Amino acid sequence: MLFTDRTDAGRRLAEALRHLEKEHPVVLGLPRGGVPVAFEVAHALGAPLDVIVVRKLGVPYHRELAFGAIGEGGVRVISDDIVRRSGSDRADLMAVEEAEQAELERRAGRFRQARERVPLSGRTVVVVDDGIATGATAAAACQVVRAQGAARVVLAAPVAPPDAVTRLRPAADDVVCLSTPAGFRAVGEWYQDFSQTEDEEVLALLAEASAWVPKEPEPAQDTARESAQDGGAADVGGPVEVDVGDGLRLAGDLTLPPGASAVVMFAHGSGSSRHSPRNRAVAEALNGAGLGTLLFDLLTPAEEADRANVFAVDALAERLRGATRWLRGRGHAAIGYFGASTGAAAALRAAATPDAAVKAVVSRGGRPDLAGPALADVRAPTLLIVGGRDTVVLDLNRQAEAELRCEKKLEVVPGATHLFEEPGALDAVARLARDWFTYHLTPGGRA
Repeated sequence: MLFTDRTDAGRRLAEALRHLEKEHPVVLGLPRGGVPVAFEVAHALGAPLDVIVVRKLGVPYHRELAFGAIGEGGVRVISDDIVRRSGSDRADLMAVEEAEQAELERRAGRFRQARERVPLSGRTVVVVDDGIATGATAAAACQVVRAQGAARVVLAAPVAPPDAVTRLRPAADDVVCLSTPAGFRAVGEWYQDFSQTEDEEVLALLAEASAWVPKEPEPAQDTARESAQDGGAADVGGPVEVDVGDGLRLAGDLTLPPGASAVVMFAHGSGSSRHSPRNRAVAEALNGAGLGTLLFDLLTPAEEADRANVFAVDALAERLRGATRWLRGRGHAAIGYFGASTGAAAALRAAATPDAAVKAVVSRGGRPDLAGPALADVRAPTLLIVGGRDTVVLDLNRQAEAELRCEKKLEVVPGATHLFEEPGALDAVARLARDWFTYHLTPGGRA
């Protein structure tokens, strides 16, 4: 796919992002070349436009290897593992960070002028560049945006090499790329006009965009939110704040089809959130079968910035148990768990407690091994779904099936890899989950 220029690329990219319009996103362009592309995306979506100024922190003497990233507002994301493995002296690392901080401040001052940053907390944020080569800067931008409070991060670019897109998927909730040519050598090869974007053009586009009146998020349904806060039973779905205990409330989306007699709670995996398109596709299938769904974030945005938290299975399971108590307190007695990846381990660990209220569990591409000895204590009927080409995880699930002492079943989706991205694979997951939950949760399921 060849683009005329960045304006053309931005307009085509905007069409691929139209589905985000109802989420009222914020669009961030990576300066300088990403801003003209982001401008077209923001204009098409009626969204506020801003720049995302980040600096990756390269290991001394091996600057291509990033040990972290910094962004505006004092955001600092560091990989302790890479720092440890690099063997670098602390003083050398601090020197790199100080130099990059100075450059960050210089660039931010240049592009931001007197404008305030657009708040990202709780918003869907689309990070846009004119193309991706290695993906290091894009990954840093996603990390910084998430640390700044974004609820969902979408990375979008007109063109990128296939391997870079694969590497970037864990950094964002979704990656949208119009073209991933196998013969990729440089971004500029895929533009007829790839002339340099000047600072003045960036400033002019940002000034023009600041005059727009962007679509703001619609107010949450008061009935559902007030009910969530005062502990009363909810009669409608919508955005909720899930009380998981210790005064902590986590953002969630509760969907209750008319007459729903059961609710399935989703425990998302590492690098994902309640906005995961895969989990939402499964949830829609469950809703279509008359089952309620609750998708919520097990971690706060600040906690998600530390990758170690997504593998803290005990802590995640405790939050899932707290959310289950909250849901039962609203009058929902028939509850199921749908867990993906590390979220499946948390779901199984939560289901293993003696007083577990869950009546059925489904694991998609799960890591049941992370639930450890607790597997033998699970009593809820459990369905393990794994892709046929996800060989390592398949072996782990076969071992887990042998350790489970409850009603259990292992379903292998032929030809599917870990994320079930192959045509029809996710539909198969949705059908299997729907049938399992309908059978085990609804009054007529066993009829």
